[in-house]
Amino acid sequence: MIYLDNSATTRVLPQAADAAYRAMTEQYYNPASAYKPAVAAEKAMEQSRANLAAALGCSASEVLYTSGGTESNNMAILGSLKPIRGKKRIITTTGEHPSVYEVFRSLENTPDTEVVFIGLNADGSVNLKKLEDALSEDTALVSIMHVNNEVGAINDLDAISALVKKIAPSALLHSDGVQAFCKLPFAKNASDLYSISAHKFHAPKGVGALYVKSGVKFAGGQIGGGQEKNLRSGTSNVPGILAMDAALAEYRANQQAWIAQMRACKLRLWENLKSLPDVFLNGPTADAGAPHILNVSFPGVRGEVLVNALSEREILVSTGSACSTHKKGQNRIHAAMGISGARAEGALRFSLCPFNTIEEMDAAATALTEQVTFLRRFQRR
Repeated sequence: MIYLDNSATTRVLPQAADAAYRAMTEQYYNPASAYKPAVAAEKAMEQSRANLAAALGCSASEVLYTSGGTESNNMAILGSLKPIRGKKRIITTTGEHPSVYEVFRSLENTPDTEVVFIGLNADGSVNLKKLEDALSEDTALVSIMHVNNEVGAINDLDAISALVKKIAPSALLHSDGVQAFCKLPFAKNASDLYSISAHKFHAPKGVGALYVKSGVKFAGGQIGGGQEKNLRSGTSNVPGILAMDAALAEYRANQQAWIAQMRACKLRLWENLKSLPDVFLNGPTADAGAPHILNVSFPGVRGEVLVNALSEREILVSTGSACSTHKKGQNRIHAAMGISGARAEGALRFSLCPFNTIEEMDAAATALTEQVTFLRRFQRR
């Protein structure tokens, strides 16, 4: 099997699975309890928090554990808006993941809240001129993803932050970093809130984190037992947290080589596919953007048909975000980029991991070429 849908989820690393297993069978104590084994579990969890903070370029006190990217994004937006009184403007893009976009949509009818959606450039990155025009002194929150999950465009958070601080100095900047964390070099970014999800970097599903910059007025999310500094209640997911830590340790030890491998595979796949007639690259140029995402259109063949045809040959790809596959109609991100018609209908997303190989890229491209050539014979004239 050739798995090329790593932006949807990744195979759990053995080291991460082992860490989770040990936590479930040996360190299974509730870290909020007072006896020694529970205290040891809490210490392990807090060491994991410190390790994650080091990768994020922040202090451990600024990291909150969550159940994953959706909760992190929801909590970042709603938890930062709750303390704000009076009229406020909040800004996001038309190309965000549903866990950001739908939250902003839900706030459109909220009293004293003006919701603004700004457009994308043709490569899928945020249009900074439109952002500048949308910003005002009463802007309270800007939420812009770090890496676009559909086409791999990278947004310059430093430039965005500078623009926000210049025009709306009291506004907070949140970024959905789910597709960026580990896939871009580790460095402190300029956002005030930053979301990550463990199952995007070879740890289990159901765990993630939210960075909240020290000093930010933040109301948090779940209410209950007061875990996570009373900002996100709920029994700590120790197996998930320790597994995430184990996966992160592998990325920290191998990141440079792993990024290079993903980019080499991405470039090889595109080099193979671009020789097909009437093929279009969606997003940034292949040598730019995130190293693991390639979005390509094959007009004349519906993406869903290609997904099924390739699946029969044990090559797994997608038409886009797994969180949007149940929604019918035009792809929102493609539409924001100006991609429509047969090009939008024939789009596939290939998303890679460090363990994909050049040989897999060649095999996938050969299968795709055969299927596209065959299926185009039945194209309506």
